[in-house]
Amino acid sequence: MTICSLGHKLHYEKQKMEKRIVFRDYNSKDFDKIMTLWELTGMGGKERGDNDEVITLSIETGGKLIIMELNKDIIGTSWLTTDSRRIFLHHFGIHPDYQGKGYANSLMDETMKFIKEKGLQVKLEVHKENIKALSLYRKYDFIDFTEYELMMKRDIEK
Repeated sequence: MTICSLGHKLHYEKQKMEKRIVFRDYNSKDFDKIMTLWELTGMGGKERGDNDEVITLSIETGGKLIIMELNKDIIGTSWLTTDSRRIFLHHFGIHPDYQGKGYANSLMDETMKFIKEKGLQVKLEVHKENIKALSLYRKYDFIDFTEYELMMKRDIEK
């Protein structure tokens, strides 16, 4: 463990002991606040199909949306969905005012608990220029698949 990560861990443990950091499950009354957070961090938007119904369905089918609170304010989220083969990590982020203070490590530790409970592979997408996120994911042993291209079709004609 590096001195930096040890410092973050000690800071996290101190915050947790003071009961300022709380991890809890999503509930529908959180939706507006998390949408604001996702927009601030560049993770949300109507074009992604994020809405309360989709979140609730993903939870009912084995997923989880972890809410991270500090002093009762939502400062982070980690949304995990599953197709029964893999877990997909979406919308993992920390409010910009709290970035760089070790909170992402704390949230990833909580995220990894759920992943280990499920016992499934986990997959995520991250922008190549998001160096902080790439560094965090690599720290948690996520590997790059440089030989793949990401493709998506968002607009489905009905």
